[in-house]
Amino acid sequence: MRSVMVQIPNTPTSADVARLAGVSRATVSYVLNNSAVRISEATRRRVHEAARELGYVPHAAARSLRAGHSRMVLMPAPAIPVGPLYSRFLNELQWALGRLDYTVVQYGSVGLEGDEAARAWAELRPVAVLVPGAGLGPRGVAVLKRSGARAVVTLGPGRVEGAHALLMDHDAVGHCAGAHLYARGRRRIGVVLPGEPGLEAYSRPRLAGVREALRGTDATVTELPLAYTEEAAAELAARWSESGLDAVFAYNDEYAMLLMRALQDEGVRVPEDVAVIGADDLMLGRLLRPRLSTVHIELPSGQDLAELVDRAVRHPGGEPEVHTVLGASVIRRESS
Repeated sequence: MRSVMVQIPNTPTSADVARLAGVSRATVSYVLNNSAVRISEATRRRVHEAARELGYVPHAAARSLRAGHSRMVLMPAPAIPVGPLYSRFLNELQWALGRLDYTVVQYGSVGLEGDEAARAWAELRPVAVLVPGAGLGPRGVAVLKRSGARAVVTLGPGRVEGAHALLMDHDAVGHCAGAHLYARGRRRIGVVLPGEPGLEAYSRPRLAGVREALRGTDATVTELPLAYTEEAAAELAARWSESGLDAVFAYNDEYAMLLMRALQDEGVRVPEDVAVIGADDLMLGRLLRPRLSTVHIELPSGQDLAELVDRAVRHPGGEPEVHTVLGASVIRRESS
């Protein structure tokens, strides 16, 4: 039987990069690990060019051993639908963390919640975990920290003991919408409550914000459960004349566009018969006719959050930081 010899190419090492670039292995390590050591731009360029030419990639495990921790920031994938606004925020955050030499990994923990999910995250030994929404408790934070996570940051409506917190004030979104509709002379106001699972943590505070804005006035608030389908919107629009409502805060721009089209198909005039306002200030809302009024939401800066993560990683024993974020302001257009 004829045998065939297959030559397996050698994996390039940092020594190979050092020889090609004409520098020491220590210099290669400093450059490729973004260490805080003064090295000329020309030398840095030679090292990066040599690494690219050889196809050299630093060994993540070895880097973790040298640093005493990994550079992985774990972001559990949201268990709820996320729109364009949140997606843009995530992209900005990942870019900012990458500039600080962290690797961002999204983790899909389908079927796992709260502290059970935290144990699954801990198996990957991340240096930091960014948790969107509610559900994580103090026990889960402790599990993550025991596994080596130096920073646990939650983005949601409340604080969790031991974690840094970015508090999302969704009440303010509803308050802006309710106050705007009242100022426009509307008194019978509907508030859409999305039917998609998991959105209650956002829709209920927005509803509460509308109620607070209208407290002590002659206005009424009606809850409008609505699934995100054309059929559900058409059914709601068909009953609109019976409701007597003259305005609606539709939770966000996507629900607002869905409902507005169904109302127009039913012969309900916007804004003459009913004023409509959404939230998120999506580009598509400006292309509708009439153009959609909305609550502009100011999410935290991805750069600021990345710097918070970096501070917590470098100083893990510090007091957890708490920041209230999510600014809200009305952008009035033709629909209201």
